[in-house]
Amino acid sequence: MAEIFSVSGLFTLLMLILLQAVLGFDNLLYISIESKRVGEEGGKASMVRRWGIGLAVAFRIVLLIIIVNLFTLLAAPFLKFHIEGIFEIDMNLQALVTLVGGGFIIYTAVKEINHLLAVDHIEHTEGNKKKSVVQAIAMIVAMNLVFSFDSILSAMAIANTKTETGEIEYQVWIMAIAIILSGIAMILLADTVAEFLKKNRMYEVLGLFILFIVGALLVSEGGHLAHLVIFDYEIHAIEKSTFYLVIFVLVVTDIISTNYQKRLWSQREAELQSRGDQDAAAQAAEDAKSGVSSH
Repeated sequence: MAEIFSVSGLFTLLMLILLQAVLGFDNLLYISIESKRVGEEGGKASMVRRWGIGLAVAFRIVLLIIIVNLFTLLAAPFLKFHIEGIFEIDMNLQALVTLVGGGFIIYTAVKEINHLLAVDHIEHTEGNKKKSVVQAIAMIVAMNLVFSFDSILSAMAIANTKTETGEIEYQVWIMAIAIILSGIAMILLADTVAEFLKKNRMYEVLGLFILFIVGALLVSEGGHLAHLVIFDYEIHAIEKSTFYLVIFVLVVTDIISTNYQKRLWSQREAELQSRGDQDAAAQAAEDAKSGVSSH
């Protein structure tokens, strides 16, 4: 514990908090989308977000301890399958969890996008196939653990020291505190993000496409960890810098597109109003002429 209060310990803790904040955005987005399925009656959605994040933080700390102690076992392949020139894979537990989690996120994003395009009344989309509170919390916790693999391994690369014998020792306490602090921040921000998406429905599609890209990122990372080769083409993980650049371009494009669309609508409304005023004036003049003629 004493290492936490050293200069290097505090600096490492700050770096880990920033890391958790960056990597936690996609998780927070998934939580906001998943929690709306229980409905807003009686504050159930907000309760799901709080309990989901709280339980996820507890399980993430347990997962941290397991990964630190069983790191070599998690990285060891349990399935090897090689057909030269066609298909090769060395599957380990970390790769399996990442692949399955990424695939499920892609499925969720595509399903939600299709639903938005299929419904007749967009304002009623929250009522589609509601989940129970327990189901929603379970999904949030499960997907949080999928996201945890990436963040924990990244944290382990930062929070470690070398002993006098040259062995690497991981600073578990510092990583656990960073996870708890990031969890508290997520609880505080979850309602704000969900409310923003509810009031600005045009950004919900953007959020779903970001979620889709997150799934693709995880699938590529899982394929890389499993040393997946298809027809002599090795699967490489999408670089984080590329991922963040794509997200930045998506957000900027959506903001510009939304503002431009608003300007077009405003211009259209002004033209319709102007045309309506002209028609009203012409009708008034016609009525006035008719009145004079009658006299």
